[in-house]
Amino acid sequence: MTDETSLPGNTARRGVTHRPLLAILLLGLLLGFAFQGTRGLWSPDEGRYVGGAVQMLDSGNWLAPAYSADRLNFSKPPLTYWAIAASLKTFGRNTWAARVPYALAFVITLLLLYGMGRELVPERPWLPALIYACAPFPFFTANIVSTDVFLGMCEALAMLGFLRAAFGADPAQGRRWILLMWLGFGLAFLTKGPPGLIPLLAILPFVLRRDGWRGLGRLFAPAGVILFLLVGGTWYVLAMQHYPWLLHYFLHREVYDRMFTAVQRRHPGAFGWFVAYAPTLVLGSLPWWPMLLGRKARTALAADWREARSRRHGPELFLLLWLLLPLLVFCLVQSRLPLYVLPLFLPLSLLLALALQRRVVLDSTGQRLALGLWIVALLAIKAGAGWMAHPAADNRLFAQQLAAFGQGNAYGSIVFVENTARDYDIEEQTPWGLHLYMGKPVYGVAWGKAQATGTLCGVVRANSPALLALDPAVQPEAVESALAGCGWHGSARLGTWRRGTLILVRGPAAS
Repeated sequence: MTDETSLPGNTARRGVTHRPLLAILLLGLLLGFAFQGTRGLWSPDEGRYVGGAVQMLDSGNWLAPAYSADRLNFSKPPLTYWAIAASLKTFGRNTWAARVPYALAFVITLLLLYGMGRELVPERPWLPALIYACAPFPFFTANIVSTDVFLGMCEALAMLGFLRAAFGADPAQGRRWILLMWLGFGLAFLTKGPPGLIPLLAILPFVLRRDGWRGLGRLFAPAGVILFLLVGGTWYVLAMQHYPWLLHYFLHREVYDRMFTAVQRRHPGAFGWFVAYAPTLVLGSLPWWPMLLGRKARTALAADWREARSRRHGPELFLLLWLLLPLLVFCLVQSRLPLYVLPLFLPLSLLLALALQRRVVLDSTGQRLALGLWIVALLAIKAGAGWMAHPAADNRLFAQQLAAFGQGNAYGSIVFVENTARDYDIEEQTPWGLHLYMGKPVYGVAWGKAQATGTLCGVVRANSPALLALDPAVQPEAVESALAGCGWHGSARLGTWRRGTLILVRGPAAS
């Protein structure tokens, strides 16, 4: 295997060969942790995941993610909730602590890309990590609470194992790297379920074409498969033992609905993929791909491509499969969000590094100055979004507004009464992140359901006094009448918030 080199412009000397790795580590810490807590949690996803983590801490139930005491949330496996909850428990219940795991995942992903770079770009092992770190999309997503940042990290771990096994100079180490691959896939499966295995769509045909069926047999070594099942499957078995309906839920709601229906309203239709993914890939990978547009760059790229084709089974072919086959799947399924393609920035960064390794050497003042200015611009945008951007979905802003209404009126929970009959709407529209900011459990009631009155009365009875936030389309008289019907008479209107009525329900119910 090619020895590690020092930073461009430096002589590779004993004692300085780890400088590139240290530089990537420091860059990742700067980009990942700077201004990480300045922006509030935005609904729906950030509030949902952090609210679920707070609920996990409050309930002590680390097996079943939940929105509230009466509403479970199995839309994603628990690794994301575990990471956020552990951080909140360690660093306190605040926005910065909620995003610490994402900064760490960003840094770890860079280090894993550095490891891939040592294998594929040995003269510039730092370049794939640098490209990924300074590309706007991976950089900004490290500040977004989601499952996809963790998924990208876990897939990076898995693919480091595969690349070392497939292209490493020491075949004797192949089994060890295959174990690392299955460990990464197990963690990815515990993060997002079946989507965590999508890179196998590239691995399987590549190995079959290059190494035949024996190669596939080595890939699915029993020890590796067992490791995957233990890491990725144990939680599913335990959860299904406690909740026998989960298998049907996973297959119907989380697989069939997401792949073949538009029920989640996430860029469905014939051209939804273009809206979700084209701007993400084009703008999100700046400033790197424009460097390939010049005549000299195109000529060099064509020569590199001819050389890669002559190798037939080289890493370039695999990286293209890793980028294009998962992208095809994401375009075909009917649930599409920009974050879904975040893991594809791993092979994209590696491909760009292979194409740019002769151009990006950082041995000139001009290149270093341009890179420094770009990093400053990224950090300035991140800081500005935290200090100046306050969209309608900002849960921290919600908390400040509701706290002003609640002055002098003690209450122990917040109940959002929505004008819908769909549980999915409750999950999407309720600002679950208020649980973090206000220290009170948050509930959602679908007022359009036949059993809405019973649900509301049950929530209020278990959590009084409660603050009810009504959807503008829900009439406060109807809610007050429903509460009176179940023996609850102590309520008062506090005013209007976001065009809906706020009702404080004091307890206990009249005897």
